Parts: sequence; C-alpha cells; structure tokens
Amino acid sequence: MRATPPITADQKQRAGRRCAFILLIASSIAAYAQKIPSLDLNRAQPVALNQLIVIGFLGGHVSANNLVHQEAALIQKLQHGHPLSIHAAAFANRDGDAALQTILRLLDEDHDGHLSEKEKQAARIIIFGHSWGASETVTLADRLNKLGIPVLLTIQVDSVQKQRQNDALIPPNVHEAINFYQSEGLLRGRVAIEAKDPSQTTVLGNYQLSYRANPVPLDGFPWYARTFMKQHIEIENDPAVWNRIEALILTKLS
Repeated sequence: MRATPPITADQKQRAGRRCAFILLIASSIAAYAQKIPSLDLNRAQPVALNQLIVIGFLGGHVSANNLVHQEAALIQKLQHGHPLSIHAAAFANRDGDAALQTILRLLDEDHDGHLSEKEKQAARIIIFGHSWGASETVTLADRLNKLGIPVLLTIQVDSVQKQRQNDALIPPNVHEAINFYQSEGLLRGRVAIEAKDPSQTTVLGNYQLSYRANPVPLDGFPWYARTFMKQHIEIENDPAVWNRIEALILTKLS
C-alpha cells in the first residue's frame, strides 16, 4: 500500500480559500435582509446637469436590497441625503448589464436612445463594490471605456476577481481609483491595482487594513461567515473604510 503524501501548507491554504469561496456563495442566504426601494430601470430618468451617478455592487450572491451590507446601506444614505445632487443605485454583482443600461438611460438627456458625444462627456460616474462586487466595478468601468464614457472614480473593497474578469487593471477612462484590502483571512482581497495608462488614471493608493487588534462587530452575519470569512466581512463592515468612501464620493459634488 502506497503511503499518502503529506499535505503541504500551500495545499492547505488553497483548500481553505476554496472553502471560503463556497461560504461566500452560501452567505447569500443570510437572514436579516431589509429593503431598499427598488429602481425601475424602465423609468430611470436622465440626470440633471452635474448630478453624480453612483453605482454600488454587492459581493457574493447578496441581493442589492440587503441593508446588512454596507454597500447597500451607503447607497440608501446617499439616496436620502443627496436626492438632488446624487443618483445612487445598488446592484448585485451579477447585474452588471442592468447597471450599464441604467447609466446609459440616465445619460440620455434628450431621450433619443443614443448618446451623443456631449452626453457622454457630461457623465459624472462613481462605481464601488466589495468582493466580487469590486471586480464587477472594474468590469463596468471597462465597458464604459469601450463606449467612450468617462468615470470619475472607482473604489474596490477587498476585491475578489470573478471568472473572466481582471480586477487589477484600471481602464484609462477612469480618472481616479482606490483599493482597500486585508491579507489576514482565508479569503483575501486584491493587494494592488494599477492604471492601464498612468497618464490618464491616478491610483490614489492600495490601503491595507488589519483587524487583529481591533475587530469589527459582525452583527447580522451567520456563524459560518463570521468563522471562515471573518476578515473579509470585517473590512466590509469597517466604519472607517466606509466613512472614507463616503467622503471621497462627496468630494465629487460640484
């Protein structure tokens, strides 16, 4: 009988990350969901001149109306606090197509179903997300790049790259980009992002967070998420991170 080779540390780490990904999907069934008024995509009206469009993507398989998650909570706060200057909408990360169509409708000032160069260049867009939602953030920015539509700012929080996406390379239509991550948990975020064209995009920084000394409360999350994805959801619930994100968004108000 052949002896089974010992399991290496690298194999253990990969297995742990696979487990974390499974748990990331399972976390979508977490309870305690609250509702944000849903956006009727067919009735989205063009934004007023200089109005910000803010798109937030949630991670995992979490629905866009789950207020346990800070991405959705921030969108609701922006909706209520700045209804005239910001059009904010949350999306599940699987709904990138819906987010893109919403943006196109909001930019179509003359309702002709076609964006003129003037309408494109008037765009004032911010996109942010956590985990898979951060990966979708970069993908949506890249789709807008292909359409010639500029993006003011992208914000990634513990970005986890989705299949057939590249969450590390920021397209040249993005004016500024910033990345927050942690490297302590089984499920870890993107350590560094870079600009495809540094002359067009300023990377404001790649900021590492640690929660060993100051853990973040994880109320509302199931035990398996708190156990196996602790640091990944601590950064998602860190008030300091989201206060900074909100401040960055508000600096773009004209």
